[in-house]
Amino acid sequence: MDNKQLGNLLDRYMNKETSEQETQELFLYINDPQNEQQVTELFGDFLNKESEERILPAYRQQEILNRIFVHQSSSGKKFKHSILTWTKLAAAILLFILCGVYLLKNNKPKPAVLTAINKPKAFDKKPGGNKAILTLGNGSQIVLDSARNGLLVQQGNTKIIKSANGHIVYNKTLAGTTIPIYNTMTTPRGGKYDLELSDGTRVWLNASSSITYPIAFSGTERRVTVTGEAYFEVAKNKNMPFKINVNDKEEVQVLGTHFNIMAYSDEPLIKTTLLEGSVRIVKNKITGMLKPGQQAQLNTDGKLSVTNDADINEVMAWKNGQTLFVNEDLKTIMRQVSRWYDVDVEYQGDIPARLFTGGISRESNLSVLLKVLEINKIHFRAAGKKLIVTP
Repeated sequence: MDNKQLGNLLDRYMNKETSEQETQELFLYINDPQNEQQVTELFGDFLNKESEERILPAYRQQEILNRIFVHQSSSGKKFKHSILTWTKLAAAILLFILCGVYLLKNNKPKPAVLTAINKPKAFDKKPGGNKAILTLGNGSQIVLDSARNGLLVQQGNTKIIKSANGHIVYNKTLAGTTIPIYNTMTTPRGGKYDLELSDGTRVWLNASSSITYPIAFSGTERRVTVTGEAYFEVAKNKNMPFKINVNDKEEVQVLGTHFNIMAYSDEPLIKTTLLEGSVRIVKNKITGMLKPGQQAQLNTDGKLSVTNDADINEVMAWKNGQTLFVNEDLKTIMRQVSRWYDVDVEYQGDIPARLFTGGISRESNLSVLLKVLEINKIHFRAAGKKLIVTP
């Protein structure tokens, strides 16, 4: 395929004019390492051309973003060994298109896109993965990412099993009252993990998070404590409400539903976002009921508010394997970077107040994100394990 044919195919893909066969042909060609140089040069031309014509409207930005993610998701197995090449290029395109507003408004020279893509970056970090520590009631700990599949330990009448797909299952084998025993699962920076509690409730932990729970529920309610970020799919049991203590600052009460709690101590808000069912947020004497699509926000002053149009895609991006940000400032983005890539971030100089919209696969190396931010005049340098951000 020559440059003209490839360019035409790319333009038609971006305008949603390609057939499924042509789309597959395009992605196969892009992901063939033998075509890397040609594809890289073509994308450079594409970016330079786009910079003369932008700013793209918001709906078009999200449309392109969604198409990239959808295609990556649907074709993940087919392009497993070469998806990184496409991810790098796609990320460069997206963030250059979506975040370049500042440069255009100030009539500054175009960034050297190809140089930024090709130039080796001294500082890099691999993405996080399945890492967690399970602390048992007696204080002993199990490193879950290196533990073998199968039975890990039995506590009372409950077996704790690491399944073949790596998640932890609490299997209560015998009925009867047992002395409450509490376990805690903790993920480090750069870690995530998921588990199934004894009542069938599924929990996914993001990086730098924890959940404390009994190995078997008894009595009139099911009560757990979380820090950081967790997504819940609570098993229904109308006789035993499920209650979550969030950082000792609020309580979430549910019967059976799907929702996400983001409660990092370095974030300005505790956000509870409901996907299905209903939940009640309790803060002292203040309560609020959520409907699907709503988000409760508790600020540091203890004020509770509810938004009706929560961006579910953005909220669930971490669980769905994406780093996604919509109209977020740089420090908010870099807090995600710090947690997922296990790196300390320091700012030097006058960092301009700008908002960014974009995203990359969570499986991408940190350098992919840094390179495309550098295109937008955000610069980075390494100081040991620390990442220095400068304007």
